[in-house]
Amino acid sequence: MSTPFVVKFQSHEAAIATVQSLQEMKAAIADMSISVNRPVLVVIGGASKISAADYELIQQLFVKVLAPIAQKWQAAIVDGGTDTGVMQLMGRARQQIQGTFPLIGISPVGLVTLPGQAIDSEQAAPLEPHHSHFLLVPGSNWGDESSWLAAAASEIAQSAPSVTVLLNGGEITWEDALQNVTVQQRPLIVISGSGRAADLITAGLRGEPTDDRAIPLIDSGRVQAIELTDLYRLGKTIEAMFAANPVDAG
Repeated sequence: MSTPFVVKFQSHEAAIATVQSLQEMKAAIADMSISVNRPVLVVIGGASKISAADYELIQQLFVKVLAPIAQKWQAAIVDGGTDTGVMQLMGRARQQIQGTFPLIGISPVGLVTLPGQAIDSEQAAPLEPHHSHFLLVPGSNWGDESSWLAAAASEIAQSAPSVTVLLNGGEITWEDALQNVTVQQRPLIVISGSGRAADLITAGLRGEPTDDRAIPLIDSGRVQAIELTDLYRLGKTIEAMFAANPVDAG
């Protein structure tokens, strides 16, 4: 494991560590002073092929629901950490509400670039500049981080409640969902109406034709869908999950 260090963005600093094993990841979480046994929200999916009107709704979902809930509960949010899609929306929402909750990005070490580094691959992506922590895990392909992301969330939550929110999403989202739901046994809220993977899973929940990859998720009994337009219900559902097993987040 690399010794955690601070990476400086334009108006923000974040702690970062590179890990090679789950044991190293556990040690890095402690070394970066991320408190454990606290509620955790995992955010997965994408933000592609979305209309302008729906994109505005999605922005509100992050600014009006996810970020304020994390702030209220001092929950940790775990996502993919790059400056794209839902990770970018999550980082900007944390900045907009001046949040102090931990926002932890889990990314493949072979694909991300630090501030000031040149992007040397078409597949590479910069880190999102409003996250508070990053864990760089083994991998040189997007999706290599999926099992690590789900495991990191469980390590931080421990006995506290955790929930995954899936919005839109492409190919990698299916593996992210599988790791969270079937491996880590974490409940999943699918944002219906946000497109792509989210809508295919919603169709399956209704008994309609769907992608085969949705079947093990649905069969787990841990998946529910909430409409993109029903932000109130989304907030109440997440808070009810967190309140079901309240812990001291300190």
